[in-house]
Amino acid sequence: MSDANPRGGTPNECKPLVCVPASHVEMRPGGYRVHSAGSNCVESVERFSECVPIILPALAGRIDVERFAARIDGLLLTGGRANIEPHHYGGDPFPEDEYIDPGRDNTVLPLVRACVAAEVPVFGICRGIQELNVALGGTLHYRVHQVPGMDDHRMPQRENLTSEEVFELRHPVRLSSGGSFERLMGCPEVMVNSLHGQGIDRLSPRLEVEARSPDGLVEGVRLRDDSTFTVGVQWHAEWKPEEHALSRALFHEFGAAARVRARRRVEAETSFAAIAAE
Repeated sequence: MSDANPRGGTPNECKPLVCVPASHVEMRPGGYRVHSAGSNCVESVERFSECVPIILPALAGRIDVERFAARIDGLLLTGGRANIEPHHYGGDPFPEDEYIDPGRDNTVLPLVRACVAAEVPVFGICRGIQELNVALGGTLHYRVHQVPGMDDHRMPQRENLTSEEVFELRHPVRLSSGGSFERLMGCPEVMVNSLHGQGIDRLSPRLEVEARSPDGLVEGVRLRDDSTFTVGVQWHAEWKPEEHALSRALFHEFGAAARVRARRRVEAETSFAAIAAE
């Protein structure tokens, strides 16, 4: 089978490698669990970032995150059923029946820090923006809709919803004046979907706000003095980015940064191999 890209790009083996960390979820009662990542995220990395997605199992503590970060060109953080456990940011303990995913928490949070340190591009989506914030020292609201003055950002609370209804555009976000999101869009506001219970409370001092919802909740962030692409959004940017200009532009920018990273990584590996061969 040919490795050629039917859209006319470079062969798959030459494309940047983007890590997509998996959630560790129970498929059915009785404990049968799988490592999984949303197909829309995987497809969007391939289609709109033009990179090769690789799914990383939630093997907390069994991965040398610094060495792993040195071998990838991007990190895509997806949404997930479980919320980040509050002991990671000094929050109040969850109720006993709260669904948790300690494998993902303890894989992703140190990996985010390693990737930021190594200047690996990072794109966080929904839970992913929360992971980025917590990994860099920020905190979260447990339930945004229970915070005085905040809106309900959860998906519609109705039964038998279609995917179109789940991911419908729900509210506007205001883009920070002079920020990178506004420069990409050329306008001050866009509509987004909304499917989350938690949200950013105290923003990490290493991040700056790129977008807010009408109630003031942080909806988009970027790393301060970012030398590459370290961005998070609270909405599900992987849902039909071909129909959402900002989400599509962010996937494109993420891919462009991953290609720069890939070239530098290959050049460094080639130089090291040449020196070793002398």
